[in-house]
Amino acid sequence: MSIDSLRDFVTALEERGELVRVREDISTRLEITEIADRCMKSPGGGPGLLFEHPVLPDSSVSEFPVGINLFGSDARICMALGVNNLDDVGARITEMLRAQVPESIAGKLQMLPKLAEMASFVPRVSNSAPPCQQVIRRGTAANVLMLPHLWCWPQDGGRYITWGMVVTRDPRTRGRNVGLYRVEVQGARELAMHWQRHKVGADHWRQMAERGERMPVAIVLGADPASMYAASAPLPPTLDEFLFAGFLRRAPVQLTRCVTCDLEVPAEAEMVIEGYIDPAEPLVTEGPFGDHTGFYSLADLYPRVHVTAVTHRHGAIYPATIVGRPPMEDYYLGHATERIFLPLLRLTMPEIVDYHMPSYGIFHNLVFVSIDKQYPGQAWKVMNGLWGAGLMSLAKVLVVVDKWVNVRNPDEAWWVALNHIDPERDTRFTLGPIDVLDHASRAFTFGSKMGIDATTKLPEEGFQRPWPDVIAMSEDVKKLVDAKWASLGIRLP
Repeated sequence: MSIDSLRDFVTALEERGELVRVREDISTRLEITEIADRCMKSPGGGPGLLFEHPVLPDSSVSEFPVGINLFGSDARICMALGVNNLDDVGARITEMLRAQVPESIAGKLQMLPKLAEMASFVPRVSNSAPPCQQVIRRGTAANVLMLPHLWCWPQDGGRYITWGMVVTRDPRTRGRNVGLYRVEVQGARELAMHWQRHKVGADHWRQMAERGERMPVAIVLGADPASMYAASAPLPPTLDEFLFAGFLRRAPVQLTRCVTCDLEVPAEAEMVIEGYIDPAEPLVTEGPFGDHTGFYSLADLYPRVHVTAVTHRHGAIYPATIVGRPPMEDYYLGHATERIFLPLLRLTMPEIVDYHMPSYGIFHNLVFVSIDKQYPGQAWKVMNGLWGAGLMSLAKVLVVVDKWVNVRNPDEAWWVALNHIDPERDTRFTLGPIDVLDHASRAFTFGSKMGIDATTKLPEEGFQRPWPDVIAMSEDVKKLVDAKWASLGIRLP
């Protein structure tokens, strides 16, 4: 079946036995988090969940079911992106990047189908009545308190929108951005927008503030799964997330215009909260919030969003996620990004063989990188390149190893690294931007990073001793023992 909406995705998950419907009344304050957290930390990420009767703070039952952990396994993230293996997406990107303009007329004609395919991914704006606007609530009727927002952790500052696809527009270029930012619910028509200073949405806000103009904002809740993933992806600022989603799903995302602001949103969205930010207003306190680091991020000042409309489908599903002590659902989203964006890193650093961000490193705290080392200092060259590449600039610790090391196995990567380093010689420190949520940095969003060169050392790097081989049994002995194994009476688990 074609998966064009969140409800299509929920149906597909249920048909494959990947979804559990929870039919009991469950509170949106802490209870849904506790149930979801137990599932997320179970082997394989646990099932996707649909809470059919979420209980609001006033003890009433919301009309909108809550979907959570829908992307929380390798199988489900592959379903969301329509692939059998996440590396298949990277292979498509590699094929596209390798495309070169041929010199002959015949070669150029052969490229036309590929160019037509790329053009087909561009999002389409429709003027017909969209599903996401089957119900329209404006003015005082646009009450976001009726939605089943989660109070995730005990010390949180309030209820949060945790899977809101925030749509903004660059006032200079008119280019669109779709980012995944947490949003605190502070009243019936007031929200606090937590966009970190490194994010594109925050840049749009700063530009609007300089102009003294109100900034339109749309918060999309639930769309086709490729678009939901794309909102989380670290795309270049000039690349439209809905275009990228079209590439992922091999079909354009159908958009529609908002009813109260000049923005477009997915026509198949479950819900849309429309509003604006007035840069002339003072910032409001947002937080604390139990974050993906496993610690609470502290309260700080962020822009206020004034809600002008809430639109939704009949029987809309409210999407949510929780973050906290890993592993959580966001690990699988991050793993998808790791696999999908490897070809883009190789574009400027072709020596990179693979990289991996283990769950306990919460994406930006630890990155293992394997390289095909050909010359002295190459590990440092790669580290500096990564620290200059988009959100990889926030990486706290980079560990570079040789190409034969399986960096997707952290135990193997650490085993090699700890054997290969002289700590003083092979460790370097530098200063740079740090994630906003890092509570240990020496200053807000600024601190130190560490690079570890765990590659084989070359004479030019000052190493004059022989470098030992890895211990491995000879292949002929392995085959000999394989032939005898059945008769040995040894049963291994």
